[in-house]
Amino acid sequence: MALPKPVTAYSEQEASEAAIALRQTLNQWSEDYYTKDNPEVEDHVYDAAYRDLQELETAFPSIVTPDSITQRVGGAVLSGFTKVRHEIPMLSMGDVFSRDELTEFDQRIQKNVGHPVAYNVELKIDGLAISLVYENGKLVQGSTRGDGTIGEDITQNLQTISSIPQTLTKPVSIEVRGECYMPKQAFANLNHQQEERGEAVFANPRNAAAGSLRQLDTRVTKARKLDTFIYTISTFDDLQVKTQHEAIETLEELGFMTNPTQRVCHNLEEVWQYIDDYQAQRDDLPYGIDGIVLKVNDLKLQSQLGHTVKVPRWEIAYKFPPEEAQTVVRKIEWTVGRTGVVTPTAIMDPVQLAGSTVARATLNNVDQIKAKGVQLGDTVKLHKAGDIIPEITEVVLEKRPTTSEALQIPTQCPSCHRELVHLNGEVALRCINPDCPAQIVARLEHFASRNAMNINGLGPRLLQVFFDHKLVRSFADLYALTPDELTQLDNFKEKRVNGLLDAINQSRQNSLERLVNGIGIPGVGTKMARILAEHFVTMPALMAASAEQLTEIDAIGEILATNIVTFFQSEAAKATVAELAAAGVNMRFEGATPTQVEDNYFNDKTIVLTGKLENYTRNDLKEKLENLGANVTGSVSKKTDLLIAGTDAGSKLTKAQSLGVEVIDEAELEDRFANQ
Repeated sequence: MALPKPVTAYSEQEASEAAIALRQTLNQWSEDYYTKDNPEVEDHVYDAAYRDLQELETAFPSIVTPDSITQRVGGAVLSGFTKVRHEIPMLSMGDVFSRDELTEFDQRIQKNVGHPVAYNVELKIDGLAISLVYENGKLVQGSTRGDGTIGEDITQNLQTISSIPQTLTKPVSIEVRGECYMPKQAFANLNHQQEERGEAVFANPRNAAAGSLRQLDTRVTKARKLDTFIYTISTFDDLQVKTQHEAIETLEELGFMTNPTQRVCHNLEEVWQYIDDYQAQRDDLPYGIDGIVLKVNDLKLQSQLGHTVKVPRWEIAYKFPPEEAQTVVRKIEWTVGRTGVVTPTAIMDPVQLAGSTVARATLNNVDQIKAKGVQLGDTVKLHKAGDIIPEITEVVLEKRPTTSEALQIPTQCPSCHRELVHLNGEVALRCINPDCPAQIVARLEHFASRNAMNINGLGPRLLQVFFDHKLVRSFADLYALTPDELTQLDNFKEKRVNGLLDAINQSRQNSLERLVNGIGIPGVGTKMARILAEHFVTMPALMAASAEQLTEIDAIGEILATNIVTFFQSEAAKATVAELAAAGVNMRFEGATPTQVEDNYFNDKTIVLTGKLENYTRNDLKEKLENLGANVTGSVSKKTDLLIAGTDAGSKLTKAQSLGVEVIDEAELEDRFANQ
């Protein structure tokens, strides 16, 4: 968005009218973003409109109103939460978008203090600002920014986040601030679950994190796998820190999760090197960033510089330009998932975007197609939601050809041709035919997948062949396959037949959690399946559990408990489990016992995996280590205890070595397993 003419060409009346219109638009967008956690426009569109309003108000100070969005901080305080007054306001941060603007900021700082300054430069995490208050080292309150003066008390929800310490390493009374965010993988998993349930997906990790923190049921928050980085001490006199860099080091010593990428830069050349470094690494980070933050490193200078009504004068955010690409939509593919949800996917001309080639982008549901107005033949703008999920942001209408065609929304299932429905007002189209071929194959694919029964070599194409040849209709049918049946199929030689049957036979011995995940209980994924298996130990005990017994487990709320009970009460589920038991599939949890966990080298260690592994898949090794009590994470930090490095290890190995983290290869790993 840009003003239709230079600001110098406006009369005061024209400027006032334009500002009123911009405020109305920005107020609506702000409510969608901050309060509803459901943004209607991309960040760069909002930023451009906001800057237009700032430009008008700067040129015509008389048109500024007290309620203008440029004079406010954050969003509204939601009902349902206790209000918290911030003794020290939680201010917003000013933004710049170019080298020239960043240079102007630096020159302004130097003019105000009379000399060049050093900056502590940090990544701008795409999350939600939080405040944490400790008394004598104990967490007593956590809250959102809210409007900057009044926030929401979300203490109980924040207590479910493992990176927030309940007790500090020293008995200090302190208020700290930072960012709560949703890691990229957790965001992708959450949206996958939303799609399978036929519910609306989240637009980006920031809004997913905000929606998760504002849950009235803490168990929902806990299940969302949020994380934090803390970077500000609101009161630091007692800790005797003198710089922002020292403050972050002190926060880490107190037990907080801090971001190890911070760097002290003594001039803008060093700042630009930092920016270049992390723009290049952006796609590889396990969390989303949308820029970097410069903070005057000297805390006394910060105090001297002070702040305006809305923003500190001693810090600024440099926002990365949006990573976008344009391509052409050639067709829409409608696919049926294992729960019957029919999802539209745009098939496009391949294009490079954020480090990978993109030719497909989900449109999630019919409402999104209508809202974005996508037609066949349209040129569209793409970006990656959360830096990982290709998404169409808008249609380039000026490039729409005269031959473009409106999309035809199906009324019948593309697989079984039964009528599609919207259940209970949900946004998703759904096929409710339990015998739908696409659903059956999708359920079989999930059952055999790596995180479920882990049947190596049994992928979607082969399952489709088995289904088409009427060899497999149910999970138990997999265990009844014979060599004679398989050798009748094209390209099935003795070696392939034996390998597949061996993999199927080995899956009979899997621990119970893999089976619980594989049979497809609504709302139950890999982690929840393990929790259930570990708690109930046997499948019969789990099947007999009441909703009351299930909700006694911390991670399970009433809705999930009802889903589990309803699933096992169905005759189809009972028959499925009985057939699998008759086929010799293990029905017991075989995880490590508490004694085995406590007495091994890996217990309670934070471990990172990197490089290509020869003897394990990444998921298999992760599971094995977690069974031994380890916490396997995706990124190296000062809290990492061990890095397991395969071949072609890259930046994680370099970082681990720079931090003095212990590094072992697969041979050393096998020795340590053997000595448990």
